[in-house]
Amino acid sequence: MSDPETERLMNVLRAVRDPASGQDIVSAGLVDGLQQRDGLVQASLLANRDSASEMEHVRAAAQAALAAAPGVRNAAVVLTAHRSAPAAPAQPAQPDRKLLLGSVTHVIAVASGKGGVGKSTTAVNLAVALAKSGQKVGLLDADVFGPSLPTMLGLDRKPDVVNGELIPLKAWGLSAMSIGFLVDPKQAMIWRGPMVMGALEQLMGQVAWGKLDILVIDMPPGTGDAQLTIAQRVNLAGAVIVSTPQDIALADARRGVAMFEKTRVPVLGVVENMSFFCCPNCGHQTNLFGHGGAQAEAARMGVDFLGEVPLLLDIRTNADAGTPIAASEPESVAGKAYAALAARVLAKLERAATPKGPVIKIS
Repeated sequence: MSDPETERLMNVLRAVRDPASGQDIVSAGLVDGLQQRDGLVQASLLANRDSASEMEHVRAAAQAALAAAPGVRNAAVVLTAHRSAPAAPAQPAQPDRKLLLGSVTHVIAVASGKGGVGKSTTAVNLAVALAKSGQKVGLLDADVFGPSLPTMLGLDRKPDVVNGELIPLKAWGLSAMSIGFLVDPKQAMIWRGPMVMGALEQLMGQVAWGKLDILVIDMPPGTGDAQLTIAQRVNLAGAVIVSTPQDIALADARRGVAMFEKTRVPVLGVVENMSFFCCPNCGHQTNLFGHGGAQAEAARMGVDFLGEVPLLLDIRTNADAGTPIAASEPESVAGKAYAALAARVLAKLERAATPKGPVIKIS
């Protein structure tokens, strides 16, 4: 049985009518799922291709009703068709939705074909290095199931809500947002695909990002629905692919590059993370996972190689302490590696700049 708060919100949705049956959307069986925690509400409504256009109005009405309910800080409602919806009269196909993050000059995705290659650490330190170069930078944690930004940025508070929008938290020169700021870190995120898509759209479209030069999106690992949603809903300026040198990681990196090419997102290049181990005592370099594999693979795929980041204990300890090494030790070997990566990304964005926004100046 549902908890009392969920039942209360379901009753709120009974005020929204299904135009096909004349019933409220709950009685009509259109509410496919509803989850809530700490004032954050996610709901999904059943729809099919024929009724998509008409159901968009129902979706918007349901979202507005939930957002106006007492105790709700933010609400997101999405349409889903993973099982058949009640029959409805044929309607024109749903028109293309407006792209999100329109106030950001350049949105870049930091991605990998698999987990465990240091993608999030790279994303955080790249964002910090970009901010240190004089850019106004935001950082979005798009990994709903394994958010890591709260730990890596040293943030453990909830964001404020003003006029229905979440206010990004500030740290290390960044404006940051993560689902980890909104949910209990001890709670497992057991969400269906539509709920994840709704959360992502909320983090992109219902956050007061303001005017940013660059927004770095720390993508979830893999090449699934979340990646496609972001590629389709955001005008991505490009993607940075993170890999380690060994063959098994490079195979996944190839899949990541292929995904972005299929969605017509420019690939800015490949980063070789954990490229070599540098002994903290004597400085001797050891290639624990091989070396140069990502650079060779980038050449084979016809994309740029953006640089290598060493495997260093200080990168991990600083990340665990909430002090990204690009900010806390910018003159270290790792700090300089991230600064060089940021400079190369900025140069790529500068060369590819369009009339969408001003040309970025490298300081």
